[in-house]
Amino acid sequence: MTYRDVVSRQVLTWACTAVGARMPVAMAPLALVFLVRERPGGYSLGAIIAAAYVLGEIVGAPVLGMRLRPERARGQLSAGLALGAAGFLGLGMFPGAHPVVLAGFACLAGAAPAAATGALRTLLSSLVPERSVAQALSVESILMAGVWALSPAAVAGLALGVAPRVPLLLAAGLMAWSVAGLWLLPAGWDAGGTDGADGTGAPLLRVLVGAWPVYVTGAAGLAVLGLSELVLPALLEQRGIGVGWSGPLLTGMAVGGGLGAFVHGLRGWPGLLRTHSLVLTLGTSACVVPAALIPAAPAIALALVVGGTLQSGAMVTRNLSLREVLPPGALAAGYSVMYAAAGAGYAVTGSLAGALLKVAAPSTAILAGAVLTALLTVTGWWGEVRRVDRVARAERGADVAVVRSVKSGASKRSWR
Repeated sequence: MTYRDVVSRQVLTWACTAVGARMPVAMAPLALVFLVRERPGGYSLGAIIAAAYVLGEIVGAPVLGMRLRPERARGQLSAGLALGAAGFLGLGMFPGAHPVVLAGFACLAGAAPAAATGALRTLLSSLVPERSVAQALSVESILMAGVWALSPAAVAGLALGVAPRVPLLLAAGLMAWSVAGLWLLPAGWDAGGTDGADGTGAPLLRVLVGAWPVYVTGAAGLAVLGLSELVLPALLEQRGIGVGWSGPLLTGMAVGGGLGAFVHGLRGWPGLLRTHSLVLTLGTSACVVPAALIPAAPAIALALVVGGTLQSGAMVTRNLSLREVLPPGALAAGYSVMYAAAGAGYAVTGSLAGALLKVAAPSTAILAGAVLTALLTVTGWWGEVRRVDRVARAERGADVAVVRSVKSGASKRSWR
């Protein structure tokens, strides 16, 4: 298994399109805070507008993802990304507008393109041979790690060095660029000739709900990231370390994520996917424990880098697990639902950490978040084990029924 089959002109075009679609997402929360921080109650207002953006993503991803059709995906994605670009443009053009107006623009910017992540991932899988899908998903993780590493520095530099509105105008331009990139890629992907979501006419919603354990594990994975991003500045202040180190430390975590995704795609790994996901996600959660307990910047940096390395491998594994559970016709919708679940995990962990910071030390908030992440991970693993056992029992029952039917038919023919 190598990356050789992933290197092609179409995959390069896809990468440029994906950066245009995803970098605005990575830039948005911090850019929204910078946009209004000079206004009365600026930081609180920025958090509210950022929450409206995230809420738009969480709602838009499953709703729009379930409406995607493989044969006309390009048109649907283009419309969503264009509306998202319009939302970012409105934020950049009218920074002094009423907070309700800004929240509306933010919600539009988050909701309209929310299905793009799942659809682009499905499209990438269709651009490479089946044997190289794991490598393609690793390439996506590497690319996204780079995007998340670059975005905070880009937002802070442009907002402070040029103007607070500039990062949002850049986000609008990048998203418009991704619309143009879509027209250089195939119009859609093969749904496997399915007659419904699973080839039997089963409702799409029922098929997607059946994959709930993977979504829970996905929520656990991003919960760790949210925990690190939101509590790290307070933890550094508690340890007497300059808060300005939070940026480089998070960049190190993102670089570790890129490295982990690259290593994961170099070879096939023994064992079941659900076991991989359990081990990697629990390992990621365990890495934040020394970061919370050891009062030294190098130890925190090392814990975050190792955690990012494990987290990216867990993300690739979750995507592969979803391909294993869902039929081809439901993959894009499934990826969108997992994107929404991951966003919900991020939001829940962030809310928990924010509440705990009012009554406990940052290190305690991090440890509580790590425990929550571990519980979500084990719940997802348990659900996957139960699902596999249920499918195996159903198949055994079907086999027994067939054997009995054959024997009954043979007995009747013998009697006659």
